[in-house]
Amino acid sequence: MKRWSIIFKTLGNINRLKIVGLLFNRKKLTVGEIADHLRISIKSASKNLVLLHQLDVLESRGMNGHVYYELNPDMPKDIKRAISLII
Repeated sequence: MKRWSIIFKTLGNINRLKIVGLLFNRKKLTVGEIADHLRISIKSASKNLVLLHQLDVLESRGMNGHVYYELNPDMPKDIKRAISLII
């Protein structure tokens, strides 16, 4: 039960849901690109990315001096299910 509480608390934030939706459609983006799309600060985008990364929703890769975020294809099934119901 505690795990579901953490999942819903993390996914219950509108900016985090927008990030997941954005990455679902765009595949890979940097924190700056995400912040620009959502019209939020880089600091806010970064905090939300950290929380999603901790939940194994995202993975990050460094390329050409930038860190790119994308949805984790191996995210836990319960989280993938919750996201599919929301998006």
